[in-house]
Amino acid sequence: MPRSEHNISRANISSAALKVLYRLREGGFEAYLVGGSVRDLLLGGHPKDFDIATDATPEQVHGLFNNSRLIGRRFRLVHVRFGREIIEVATFRAAAGHDDDDHEIAEGSGRVLRDNVWGTLEDDALRRDFTVNSLYYGIGDFAIRDYAGGVADIAARQLRLIGDPEQRYREDPVRMLRAARFAAKLDFEIEADTAAPIERLAGLLDNIPAARLFDEFGKLFQSGHAYASWQQLQKYDLTRHLLPLTHMWLNNDPEGSRRRFIEQALRNTDERVATDKPITPMFLFAIFLWGPVSGRARQLTEEEQMSDVQALALAGAELMAMQCQRIAVPKRFSLPMREIIQMQPRFARRTGKRVQSFLGHRRFRAAYDLYVLRGLLGEVSDEELAWWTEVQQGVAVGEGDGGDDDTFGRGKKRSKKTVRKRPRKRSKKKE
Repeated sequence: MPRSEHNISRANISSAALKVLYRLREGGFEAYLVGGSVRDLLLGGHPKDFDIATDATPEQVHGLFNNSRLIGRRFRLVHVRFGREIIEVATFRAAAGHDDDDHEIAEGSGRVLRDNVWGTLEDDALRRDFTVNSLYYGIGDFAIRDYAGGVADIAARQLRLIGDPEQRYREDPVRMLRAARFAAKLDFEIEADTAAPIERLAGLLDNIPAARLFDEFGKLFQSGHAYASWQQLQKYDLTRHLLPLTHMWLNNDPEGSRRRFIEQALRNTDERVATDKPITPMFLFAIFLWGPVSGRARQLTEEEQMSDVQALALAGAELMAMQCQRIAVPKRFSLPMREIIQMQPRFARRTGKRVQSFLGHRRFRAAYDLYVLRGLLGEVSDEELAWWTEVQQGVAVGEGDGGDDDTFGRGKKRSKKTVRKRPRKRSKKKE
């Protein structure tokens, strides 16, 4: 597709990406902008990330850029850093034969464990996942290369896998989550043949490393399309493999209040992203696990005669450990998540100095936001909610001391008190 037939302009490509493209070309290599950035530019968007494909090997790319480093084992790549911006450069890859030393497939499942077999531009295009991600913008002639029908699928607003869908999902089950994410982000329909095997193969996600699923969780729920991603996950029954405890809790929801609770929280998250407010997995996991944790806490209170706070603390630890078997949540998120859950009983105490102390807690606003959403579950009365809303607004909570930033784990650091040192007494010398 020549320059005259598409809308991509170098003015909309980051200067860092252009530097890499031109340096590779000057070095005698092919260089193309590839994937999501080409797709988003064709859709009139403004991509933040720019990936590049080339016929240069990772070692050759690394040799051209002093500000680069080699990364990865499963897929060897080069990251070229320009300040805070990183341009990812990948070598053209091809489908591997059985005798290739640098290609490894998991026995039984068909999942690709390592893939570093170099190929041509066309080889690389046809081994990518979705047609809309298999588009290449050349810096030499400003034309777009399309080997898989990606331009037509963008026009039809559909998401289609390249090749046999079942085989592609078995190679990398995370592609099922990527299908849900791209459909949500782009507002595309998943093409029928691409969608057909998802529910049947969803169990393959259980074999994906939990750390990798944490990365996918962030892309699904922290990129401004959390609500739409949730709808896609529900549609294809992927939630049971990503958030099994939440899935079971939602199965017993005759009035739909639990579903409304989750959906409203995700809408709120999308609004924060749209207005450039900070977000974190801490609060999202508190939302997804509040129902299961509070249910387990009630059981502990009845059976073990624990206090509400003790029961929530133990239940939070138990269920977060279970959730971490599927998604590896770092402690910097899991611990504050458990803390704001344990704080919920404190909203029942509205007398004396306890209120002022509670308002000054660095996690108060996060706990308050969860408390507000609990109203959708019928756990908080309108009168109680109005009282706390008026009180927290009356002390101007929103400017740093437990304000909006605190909802997402960024409470204002408390200044250290200055301690005056007493002058040392001089000992009298013996005469």
